[in-house]
Amino acid sequence: MQPHPAYLLHRRPYRETSALVDVITLEHGRLRAVARGIMRPGSRSRGRLQPFTPLHLTWSGEGELKTLKVMESHGPGAMLAGEGLLCGFYANELMIRCLPVELPVKEVFAVYSSLLEALPLPAMRAPALRRFEVTLLEALDAEPVFVTENDTPLEMHTQYVYRGDMRRFRPALAQEQGIDGRTLKLLARGDWESPGLARVAKQLTRIALQPLLGNQTLRSRELMHELAVRRQKAPS
Repeated sequence: MQPHPAYLLHRRPYRETSALVDVITLEHGRLRAVARGIMRPGSRSRGRLQPFTPLHLTWSGEGELKTLKVMESHGPGAMLAGEGLLCGFYANELMIRCLPVELPVKEVFAVYSSLLEALPLPAMRAPALRRFEVTLLEALDAEPVFVTENDTPLEMHTQYVYRGDMRRFRPALAQEQGIDGRTLKLLARGDWESPGLARVAKQLTRIALQPLLGNQTLRSRELMHELAVRRQKAPS
């Protein structure tokens, strides 16, 4: 096997000196594997197998759980800290929770690589995250379809509520806060990264992702909330 481009998503101890890992690969999507001996003192692979670092990997095994063989870094990792680091953990957690094992998702891999370049820059984080979320939804055939429940076009001046179970929109009731049809038409055109649509885009991708995530809260979102609370309490 030729080494494949990859990123580590998560690593946890396994037995005495090994680790169970989730990785995202260019050709084979998400894989679960054992990295044998990686926790042994002096293991060079331990330092290489880090999140947000471009990797080249090979593996063996026919079942769902592979065994990593070659583990080489392929360039410097993204320099993430604070909010940028939590955004990186969020993207990793989304892929672990949403992507089936061994589903090829080349576009997700490419957009994730671009996301890691954007996360150190505060102004670029939100647009890059929305692009990543939308690409992930498209790969899983779960992105919003910008029509009504009856597959009719959205009206410019009508307020709508998104139905995640149908991937479509229904008119908002009088007491509901909806999204106007004009804004939704802009998103349908691909304006997910427009600054003027940032709040609505974030709201919509969160609702669209919920059926894939289920009821279990994302740990990265909890950490992001805790960081926001600490910042509010900090003396100015």
